[in-house]
Amino acid sequence: MANLNIFPASFYGEPGVLGMLANGISAFLVLLQNFNTARTGILPVGVENILAVNYIMPFVFGAITLTLIFEAAALVANSWALVVAGILELLILIFAIYGSAALLVKGLTQRLALKGFGTPLFNVLLLGTANSASAQSIGQEKKKNTKYAEPMALGSFCDTVSSFIFAFYCFGYVTSFALGVAWVSIISAAQLFATYYAHLRQDCYHTTKFGLHATYWLIKAWEEFVASVLIEDANDVSSGREAMVGDWFFVAVALVLCVGSLNTDCLELSHNMLFLLLTISSVPQIPLQGYYVFFGVACSLFTAASLYGTFSRLINTIAEKSLIPVGPQPVSTDQLKRILSCGRSDRRDPGESPQNDQIADALFYISNGVAALSALHAKSTSTNSSFLHLTVPWVLISGAVIQGYVSQVQVRGGGRFGSVIPFFYAVVWATWTWFRFAGLLIQLSPMEAPGFTAGAIAFLVINGFLMLIASYRNLVLLFLTTIMEVVLVCFLLSTLRQLPYELEIAMLVIFSIICIYGALASLVNCIFTQRILSMGPALLKDQKKQEEKPQSPCPVAESRLTSGLLKITKLLDEGGVCGIPTDTVYALAASCKNPQAIEKIYNIKDRPAEKPICICISSVEQLLAAKPPFSPLLWEFMRNVYPGGISCIVSKGDWLYKLGVGAAYDRVGTKDSIMIRVPDHTVTGNLCELTGPLAITSANPSGEPDSTHHSMVLSRLGHKIQGVLCDGDSNEVVASTVVNCLKIDEGTIGIVREGCVPAVRVQQIFERVKSRMV
Repeated sequence: MANLNIFPASFYGEPGVLGMLANGISAFLVLLQNFNTARTGILPVGVENILAVNYIMPFVFGAITLTLIFEAAALVANSWALVVAGILELLILIFAIYGSAALLVKGLTQRLALKGFGTPLFNVLLLGTANSASAQSIGQEKKKNTKYAEPMALGSFCDTVSSFIFAFYCFGYVTSFALGVAWVSIISAAQLFATYYAHLRQDCYHTTKFGLHATYWLIKAWEEFVASVLIEDANDVSSGREAMVGDWFFVAVALVLCVGSLNTDCLELSHNMLFLLLTISSVPQIPLQGYYVFFGVACSLFTAASLYGTFSRLINTIAEKSLIPVGPQPVSTDQLKRILSCGRSDRRDPGESPQNDQIADALFYISNGVAALSALHAKSTSTNSSFLHLTVPWVLISGAVIQGYVSQVQVRGGGRFGSVIPFFYAVVWATWTWFRFAGLLIQLSPMEAPGFTAGAIAFLVINGFLMLIASYRNLVLLFLTTIMEVVLVCFLLSTLRQLPYELEIAMLVIFSIICIYGALASLVNCIFTQRILSMGPALLKDQKKQEEKPQSPCPVAESRLTSGLLKITKLLDEGGVCGIPTDTVYALAASCKNPQAIEKIYNIKDRPAEKPICICISSVEQLLAAKPPFSPLLWEFMRNVYPGGISCIVSKGDWLYKLGVGAAYDRVGTKDSIMIRVPDHTVTGNLCELTGPLAITSANPSGEPDSTHHSMVLSRLGHKIQGVLCDGDSNEVVASTVVNCLKIDEGTIGIVREGCVPAVRVQQIFERVKSRMV
């Protein structure tokens, strides 16, 4: 078994191995299929084309692209195109085997033993720079905070594929959606992963957007499957769709998304407006002949916008700058706030962050609203088999499947009663679908109705308790659960065959309207982390919890908010000492512009005067601008370890004044040396760019364990410092590794303190760099 001590302190496997192997296996299966078809002329049965994508090597991308082109050409020219596609798939298999081996060896040895990885054809971070040649030499140290994945490119890619499939179907290239439904279902599942990652990032906007899109594509896919496979007769499909009104809820929510994206960028707003057009094009009241043309054109436009969005979000996210144009901000944030709040002052601290279990609230209202409006129908359509067939996916997917997913997301949020209501309503809508729609199709026996009657009574009792829970949240949720109580009464009456359809229609409409407002208010309030749109006060309040809630001993700010960074920047510029996150553990920081603030750090920590304090900068470019007299070997070593959990001790000099250390020169480092940190953390890097170099040390009383969460900084030092930048759990549980580079030109380095990067790993890097410089 490998010695675990040589691994960095990040307990994650190398995912590229699995990705490359998946490509290889997929390519191997398809090449066997293609060579067999080219030789025998017999088309495969039960085997569909396989698309596998990996972004590690551009050669894999190129081979996959050409393979898909020749796979498409095989529809016209059979044998030769299949042979070419098979050869390309063989290349993919070879690349996959080699790539898997290279990444596996890299994961085991912690170095690039095999060529082809770690040296890109070009560095996307250098696009758009004035001097790519000079930047290339130091361009590998770009800051990235990879705590959670960026969901934007994945969500846009899923939109691209789903809309493209629907466009082909609408224009008549495919007569049945039997295969399309499998594709769209898989892509929608991937889009839900994008939603989940957005939730982990506390990004309520993308949580809502991609959750809504996944819901829409799933419902439309299964509706078309039912229409093309189960019903088939166009007249029956048309008559069934005329009575459906669920699409109008998507139109309303698409408008909500447009409002929520007014303060983002033009690309995001345009994408949401095209989704609005998409939802309008799919309303069932459009005649069937024009329906597919309109829907196909809308899907084509949405595909183009989504493809551009995928490319721009991916490149801009990797580069952490706007290389691909996305347009300006249509409406300023302050202006949008004033418009939505109608001039009212907000009743919530602008820095207050939403609770995790509130981030998916908008998606909760959306899934319930779609289910409720889709379940609405008149008595005359209750026996229309086409309507019943088409309605099943609308109510079941939105009300049960997506809401079940929401309940799991709410569980992850950890809030009080977070998942109870969505989980219960998922059960309600699943039961509703079974009895009211599927039951009639399978001719459910009247003898089974009493079982549903008993279940409806149980639902009424449970929902009564949920009304009590909603009383602790807000009036909107309380109204929603109250209307649901009446809806459940209608469900009970339907099991007794005494249903007043007019009452049920009115209640479902009111329920949907509440859901629209709830989605809008939840989304807007969560985006701005302010109570812009009122959800109403909680009728019942947990007084004990409020009394026990401690007040923060110092100002706090959220790291994910620009306003949070500006707040901490102001405190540091005014001479304050603040707790900040880094790529390792939390640190105490003081601006080098304020030497007296650095003296405060010693008093706050009870730190011995003989222990020096290091400086933190944003990037190696910032260090290069100061022109320190470092040797080529030292520069190359620093380029290989920065940014990251390694701190280098170097000689002091006048170059520190050019770096911005200024009057703090005598208060950082020792008389002759200084330790420099370049954290691999976007938040810390951006903060250093705003403030200039920071003097930092670990945020803990001297001699005590490091702080790995902002709550630890607040509880231990909050009464002594001027602010804390909150970023949740640290990426590591130990501090950085300190390397003495004062004798590096003599061919040696010293490990002063072993931290998150093992000493063995540091020595491996140094030996590799030294061998290259010889």
